Amino acid sequence: MQIHWCGTGLSSRPGLRRLILAGHPVTVWNLPVEAAMEAVGDITEDIRAMEPGALEAVLQPGDIVVSMLPATLHLDLARTCVDKGAHFVSSSYISPEMQALDEPAREAGVAVVNEVGLDPGIDHLMAHDLVTAYRASAHYDRDNILSFTSYCGGVPAVPNAFRYKFSWSPIGVLRALMTPARSIRDFTELSVAHPWDAVRTYSAPLRHPETFEVYPNRDSLPYLEAYRFEPGSRVKEFVRGTLRLNGWTEAWADIFNELEAAPSNDRLKDLSDELWEKYPLEEGEADRVVLCVSLKAEKAGMPVWHKTWVLDATGDIRGSAMARLVSGTVALAVEAVMAREMPVGVHGAPHDPRLVQRWLDETRSAAQEMRRVDHV
Repeated sequence: MQIHWCGTGLSSRPGLRRLILAGHPVTVWNLPVEAAMEAVGDITEDIRAMEPGALEAVLQPGDIVVSMLPATLHLDLARTCVDKGAHFVSSSYISPEMQALDEPAREAGVAVVNEVGLDPGIDHLMAHDLVTAYRASAHYDRDNILSFTSYCGGVPAVPNAFRYKFSWSPIGVLRALMTPARSIRDFTELSVAHPWDAVRTYSAPLRHPETFEVYPNRDSLPYLEAYRFEPGSRVKEFVRGTLRLNGWTEAWADIFNELEAAPSNDRLKDLSDELWEKYPLEEGEADRVVLCVSLKAEKAGMPVWHKTWVLDATGDIRGSAMARLVSGTVALAVEAVMAREMPVGVHGAPHDPRLVQRWLDETRSAAQEMRRVDHV
């Protein structure tokens, strides 16, 4: 069983280096090869140019392909894996096209694992842990009113006037802001064409409490089933969203006006380039990641069960906090596939309580603060 790790960008390196240093058989694929040499050339010589057809020519049944490439390239690579009887791992969201590979993957006996980064990824693990803990508690009652929130964001460790800095091309952030969002607020489905129209203030229960701006992201509703909320549950709030520094909405007002006008692809790229030039995270500059996932159950207007997972990580001598969290979880997924702990078919982060606990325990070392807060 060979691991084929494709892509050695900034978000890839800690997890990739961990797998190599652990003695796993890893082939590193990248273009240009020089970038991969700079990333891991000190610990491996098995580095190859990811030219058309090169990976397919050596891929064997039972191998594991990790895609840390742009999300637009995942699907073709996953299809190749299923055709070749190889497993596939990525940190990206499961698209409808990726989900369509479920039956072929099951027939081929391979796992196609996605959503095993930070968000999505670690947030899923925290959600699964909270739901499992609540349902096992003495306060579980089908008639309780439930509220669930999950907010994650990468922010500058040292705030700037723009209230944000980019670790890589801003185009992904801009496209996400142009995507409508759906969530539940006050027992009612809330749909917004522009996520910034639903910004709220959130008090994060960190060791040093801090407030942020948060907004819903993408479509939260499918995760009611994914997180195994029971059908018919009384859900007052359910949102998966993005977290930003206070003042972000005001600082980005001009950008929102541009995005609301539905810019052309060319203009969007120009805007992305302008932002990348003005607000990059400089080499060696510390980044910060904050993640808060909360589940609350209420009866007769009073909370009877309320816990929040909090994570606060900052870049340090180990490098970027974002990279540690994203690629570290990907590495855990690779090891789980190697150990046959992930079922065949298309899946996101695991539900299995043993895997969830182990992965959360492993993640603690990547953050400066990570704990489950009991509010009741």
